[in-house]
Parts: sequence; structure tokens; C-alpha cells
Amino acid sequence: MVFSSVVFLFLFLPAVYILYVITPSIKLKNMILIIASLIFYAYGEPKAVLLMLLSIAVNYALALLIDKGGKGIYIALTVVFNVFLLFVFKYLNFFADSVNYIFGTAINIGSIHLPIGISFFTFQAMSYVIDVYRGDVKPQKNILKLTLYISFFPQLIAGPIIKYHDIEKQLDERNINIDRTASGLRLFIFGLSSKLLIANTMGSIADTVFSYGSGELFPLLSWIGAIAYTLQIYFDFSGYSSMAIGLGRMFGFDFAPNFDLPFISKGIKEFWRRWHISLSSWFREYVYIPLGGNRRGRARTALNQLIVFTLTGLWHGANVTFLVWGLIHGVFLVIESLFENAFCKIPDFLLHIYTMLVVIFAFVIFRADTMSYGIRYMLSMFVPSAQANISRAIELCDPYNITMFVVALFLSFGLHTKLKEHMSEKTASLAGYCLSAALFALCIINISAAAYDPFIYFRF
Repeated sequence: MVFSSVVFLFLFLPAVYILYVITPSIKLKNMILIIASLIFYAYGEPKAVLLMLLSIAVNYALALLIDKGGKGIYIALTVVFNVFLLFVFKYLNFFADSVNYIFGTAINIGSIHLPIGISFFTFQAMSYVIDVYRGDVKPQKNILKLTLYISFFPQLIAGPIIKYHDIEKQLDERNINIDRTASGLRLFIFGLSSKLLIANTMGSIADTVFSYGSGELFPLLSWIGAIAYTLQIYFDFSGYSSMAIGLGRMFGFDFAPNFDLPFISKGIKEFWRRWHISLSSWFREYVYIPLGGNRRGRARTALNQLIVFTLTGLWHGANVTFLVWGLIHGVFLVIESLFENAFCKIPDFLLHIYTMLVVIFAFVIFRADTMSYGIRYMLSMFVPSAQANISRAIELCDPYNITMFVVALFLSFGLHTKLKEHMSEKTASLAGYCLSAALFALCIINISAAAYDPFIYFRF
């Protein structure tokens, strides 16, 4: 079930919310959310529900065992179990194909279905057990509360990744009221609009351009496709995150923002403080710092950064393109760290241009099906083609696409926040609710048309 479906918007969400509101005790409210979350997941992944419940049960038991002693062996089992789940369902075929390529073997694993959201709920389960191991939190004795933490439907399928220590108290005590519900609903609608009106439009453009052979591409067309995909993945994922955070707020949960205008960054380091914040903070807290962080000299710091971004790339999927995408960010982050004093002397506008070029080129590799196509695509962004057909670029620049492109840039660079600063609080609030009502109407029209509607991060 996806947030942008009629079933979710007009059946599932209203029914769950009404039942939640009229239920008196927090225990029953939690039970309603657990049942709703399992139904939500089972709607699209009926078999994978059992896998998720197995993950919850095993991590629940391991946390209790860690609390009783023998921490070393049980935290090792925690890592092995969770990594094993990811390896089997996400990387086993990639591993077999790599072995076949290197050694000339013919290992055939067969088709393994990738459960939606496995990367997200596995990381959440791991963070819980690691928190217990560190002594940051007490083990959760009530398995139903742990089930709610891991399976809560707003963030189950595509995040944000919620760390247990950030939500522990909210499992026992939280409040909802009209203001929180209204602000949560408004945030949900803005996220829905980002997804349906902007991301899907940019995605349609990007898919058209990336469907061409590298010999058919030329600079103007290639840049249109690359920028469109960069905007698509941002508004797709940030839109989903806004919807998840808004839904969480409606049910009394406070989730931290997952994006903070990453395209205004003046460096890759700043970019990752603003992009997919929950993932970058997870790797920093549970991988980078345990490896030593920046406390063991420059060489070790650089190695730790490369390890983290290698894992970040692989987290997104079993493909060399994802690995290279992660390494590109890791290499430039290392360069910025090693030459920090030199970067401080570069004008901000040049740093911004540099950052966006790295981000856009890296996303070309991320989007490409193969490395060879990605490299040829990047070359086409600078090298004229004898087969260039300018009409292809012109066809993509219709009034609606141009309008959405301008709106995307306006929002990407935070110009809407500057506009809001010139309004009174009352005016800004009224404008926000009027705008959300208009946007929701447009979203319903879009859904009714059964338009192009993928969610990029569902496959991760």
C-alpha cells in the first residue's frame, strides 16, 4: 500500500485515525497501530510480514540476552543475523554474479524477491539492540512496543530510519490534539504534492532521457535528464519523508526531519548533513564513530570515511553503480577533509557550483543501469553527437514541465522559507492551509488520472 493511493487516503488512514482517536488507553492505541501497520505491510508484502516479525522476535530476544550478560557474543550474533538477512534477500544474487564473472563459474541462485523496506526495518532493529548493548537504553520487555517501533506504518517502507533511543519514551506517552493533527496533515499533503506533482513530472522526463542510447544523447538533452533525475530523487524521497513525519505527528509521534535543503550546500560534507539525515546519522553513530571517527589521525579518518560511504552505496542496492556513487561522495568528502583550509578560501558560490556538479554527476551513475552507460552518459553531457535530435529536448520543455521545474528549483533552494519570513504568523498559517487544500485537490486529480507513480526508495 502506498500513501498516494485511493485505498490509503480514503479508507485506511481515516479508519485507523478514527479508531485511534476514540480509543482511550495508550496500550489499546499501540495495539491499533500495530495491527494497522501489519495490514499496511501485508497489503503489498503478505509473505514478508513473517520475515519482519521474525526479525523483531530475534532482535527482541538478543537484546534481553545482552542485558543478562555475555554482551560480546550476543551483539556479534545481532550483527550477523541482521546482515545475513540483508545479504540473502538483497545481495546474494549480486555476490553469485560477481563470483561467476571473476571465476567463470555458473552459480545460479534463482530469483529472490526483495522485501520492501527491509533495509529500513533491519537498520532500526539493529540500532535498538546496539543501544541496549551500549547501555544507552534498557531492553524493551514488552515485545508489542518493540513491534510498534519497528513496524509503525508511516516510516516502515521508506523511512526515515528512526533510532530507538529517539522514540523510546513516545511508545509509552504521547498526545494528539487538533493543532498537531492539522499541522501533521498539512505536512503530509505538502509531501504528497512534492511526490505526485514534482517528483513524478521530473521522473517522467528523466526516464525518457535515460531510455535513449548513449549515441542518441547530446549535451542539452543529457543535462535536462541529469538535472531532472536529481530533482526527482530529492522530491520523491523528501516528499515521502514529509508524509511519514506528518503521519507520525497525527498519531502523536515526533520524528526528526530527514532533509534540510541539501541543494544549498557548499560542500559534500554539508550535503550529507542535509541529505537523508537519518541514514547518514545512523552510519555516523553505529559505524563511523565505533571505527574511530576522526580521532586516530588523518589517514585513519579518510579510511573510515571511505568505509562508511562504501557501505552507504551498498545499502542502496546490489549494483556496482550504487557502490561507485557512494565512493564518489566518500572520495570528495576525504578531499574536503584533507584540504579543509584551502576549501575555506573558495568563494561560496563556487563551492555551491562544485557541490551540485558532484551531486548531479554522482546521480547519473546512481541512475544508470550499468557503469559503462553511466560513463557514456556523462561524456554526452559535454560531447556533441552527430545523431543529435534537438526536437527531443524541445518536446520535454512543454509549459507544464517547465512550470514544475521552476517550482522545484524554487523549493529546492529554500526560497519559500524566505517568502514566509515576510509574512505574519497568522497570514503564513492561513496561506499554508489554503495552499494545502488546493494542493490536495490537485493530487486527487493526479491520482484519478492513474498517472506515472513510482516510489524510488521502495526498492532500497
